[in-house]
Amino acid sequence: MKVERNNLLVLILTTGVFGILNTEMGVIGILPLIADHFHVSISSAGLVVSLFALAVAISGPTMPIWFSRMNRKTTMLLVLGVFILGNVVSALTSNFTILLIARVIPAIFHPIYVSLAFTVAAASVSKEESPKAVSNIFIGVSAGMVLGVPVTSFIATATSLSMAMLFFAIVNAVVFIATLLYVPSMPVREKLSYGAQVSVLKKSMTWLSITAVIFMNGAVFGVYSYLAEYLETITKMTGNSISFMLFLYGAANIIGNILAGTLLTTQALKTVAIFPFALGAVYIILFLMGHLSVPMALIVLLWGILAGIGANINQYWITSAAPEAPEFANGLFLTSANLGTTVGATVCGLFISGIGTSYVVFGGFLFLIASSVSIFLRKGL
Repeated sequence: MKVERNNLLVLILTTGVFGILNTEMGVIGILPLIADHFHVSISSAGLVVSLFALAVAISGPTMPIWFSRMNRKTTMLLVLGVFILGNVVSALTSNFTILLIARVIPAIFHPIYVSLAFTVAAASVSKEESPKAVSNIFIGVSAGMVLGVPVTSFIATATSLSMAMLFFAIVNAVVFIATLLYVPSMPVREKLSYGAQVSVLKKSMTWLSITAVIFMNGAVFGVYSYLAEYLETITKMTGNSISFMLFLYGAANIIGNILAGTLLTTQALKTVAIFPFALGAVYIILFLMGHLSVPMALIVLLWGILAGIGANINQYWITSAAPEAPEFANGLFLTSANLGTTVGATVCGLFISGIGTSYVVFGGFLFLIASSVSIFLRKGL
């Protein structure tokens, strides 16, 4: 009976994370519609994505700490309520500034729910099984990124922009009701002081873990950010083929999440140490054979699986360095991952503008080398 309750809890948390990531990423597919609807440029419309991500990165270390002593069920309901309200306002407003505000405020609360989902999922099972529970939450993250864009785009095309925004609210509302009805009250029994949680930053292991995560995520997303550009200019693919490749990458991500649960449960340190070399091998093949369509499909499949495993490694690597402050550690993970994405995309973009699109993997190699150094320095502590 307890196992069934835990499975239901993890399912609700996974769906909740899907709803929140769907709110964050789903608008990517409707940016042209947002630009037309609000009479702004496409670059201005892009603020609904970039400001959301910036708010997540800034609030990542602080918001989970501030709410770490509140009943976890109450906290979940509060965050979901903020997302429902923000999405309803987004659907109804005709003012672009109000739209941005309605996006940024929920984004500030984003790290609270996601870090809490990781913490609660891990605590619902034995310590040995916690990576598998966390990997289920990552399926929600991947699904939010993979399904959010095409589903939202389809709804907006078939109905209207407002209905697409309301879709975000409906998903959050379903999770709100499920949380209210089926998630038990979860008071925090061991209330760590804010100082005790922040004190994990005094450990060199924590900083080496943060550095490794920034570099690992930079290696993955720095190159992935330009996948569509690469497929168009180097592989010479059409729009439909590019869409299929992006979907394949996302679906492979989910497979990677499932594999990561087993790998991190049975041989965590070996998995972390091998990851940069495995991704580096894929990037070498990409550089040599990325101009060929069939090999490119296999490369994208392997790349997506490794990226899914890498996301789990990032979360594990930081939380295992600071197990005494799980909420704060998960907040640090979210901030580090977002910083890695931003820095990675910037550096890899410089390689593209400097020497060409096919050389984007060189930026990825730089980050992989740096991540390996950070990983082995931590293992030596």
